[in-house]
Amino acid sequence: MGTPLGDFVRAKRDSIQPESLGLPDHGRRRSPGLRRSDLAARAGISVEYLTRLEQGRDRNPSPAVVHALADALSLDLAEREHLRYLTKITGGECSARSRPAPPARTVRPAVLETLRLLEPGIAAVANRLGDVLAHTTGYRAVLGAGGLLDADEPNLTRYVFTDPRARTFFADWDGVADEQAFDLWFGPSVESAEWFGAELAPLAGAEFTRRLNRHLVPARGVLRLHHPSGQELRFTRETLELSAEAQQLLVYLPADEATATGVDRLLRESPRRLRALP
Repeated sequence: MGTPLGDFVRAKRDSIQPESLGLPDHGRRRSPGLRRSDLAARAGISVEYLTRLEQGRDRNPSPAVVHALADALSLDLAEREHLRYLTKITGGECSARSRPAPPARTVRPAVLETLRLLEPGIAAVANRLGDVLAHTTGYRAVLGAGGLLDADEPNLTRYVFTDPRARTFFADWDGVADEQAFDLWFGPSVESAEWFGAELAPLAGAEFTRRLNRHLVPARGVLRLHHPSGQELRFTRETLELSAEAQQLLVYLPADEATATGVDRLLRESPRRLRALP
């Protein structure tokens, strides 16, 4: 007996023509659409597992498998949400858990005082989910100029994968995307990281999920920004772990004289005010 999840995956697979995904047409076959072997290869799972899933003999796919199937089937946002819902009612793990308590957004007074001492430098307090919790005037003038701080609760990971401006703002967008996806594995808690990843995946799509699941340690070289002022700014980065709060103090240092001069110009145009976000 099948399941809603298995029925949906099979129906979607049958509706896809191989050539639409750049795959060769193998000629006449008994059923229409994409072969199981092709879908399994695209999703990085075995044909045997895909068969069990479609036939309802496996009812508990992991979030990683659900996201991989969504990518392999090229599902749009509405279809991804529907797939997650079917996973839940079928008995899977992807959305069945209740939402965990959000990580603390409070920054210790001593850490805020440290940020004040770093003014007018470029520094912020964040967690590994990408939540920006407090920042200096310099951070706003430089990193905020690309739209990162526009949201009420700014999040660098969400910005990188869902805001079109990020692809222009970060000169090496692929490297920054690798960093943000990798850092989720070190989130404030396993539960919060899993929930955040499950919420972001339908919006961010394959660019996010394939990075999340490949476990490549990013290089974290010089950060290059195409600043809206017209300058290219280059920074080295220093990170101080605040382990008790599962937060980090991030400091950005100009990597060359041109960047230092450009930052000085930007800071002269910005009011000096530390901001701790609610």
